[in-house]
Amino acid sequence: MSAEEKLQEMGLSLSQPTPPVANFVPAVRTGNLLYVAGHIPRLPDGSILNPGKVGREVTEEQGYESARQAMLNCLAAIKEATGSLDTVTRVVKLLVMVNADPEYDRHFAVGNGASDLLVNLYGDRGRHARSAVGMAGLPLRAPVEVEMIVELAE
Repeated sequence: MSAEEKLQEMGLSLSQPTPPVANFVPAVRTGNLLYVAGHIPRLPDGSILNPGKVGREVTEEQGYESARQAMLNCLAAIKEATGSLDTVTRVVKLLVMVNADPEYDRHFAVGNGASDLLVNLYGDRGRHARSAVGMAGLPLRAPVEVEMIVELAE
């Protein structure tokens, strides 16, 4: 079963990637590594899922859901860059940035929204190193931003 079929089985789908609003590209390949720029939980209509600070206007559960949506947007960037999600041989690293209230200290729980999706999609090759950190703010009041590095088939 292809990765995209597996996503459909999970009840998820990829949106058409939206062009960056700043001076960068969504993904850059060097050798067999693909560096995926930070993606926020933008919905197909352009709105942001659960805008605000986690631990204030956004619950931990909403943060988790937002991290999952941001990861779907990262996966859409991978598909656009490579033509198929099946080119991923290993998820190497995630950075999960959480727009968090200063007192909030469970950034890891929000980051699991992205990580759980990858492990459910790719199994062991979806297991990865990860950092999950709090930020004073993120673009467009997004509650989370996720960037990643993946290894691709040659």
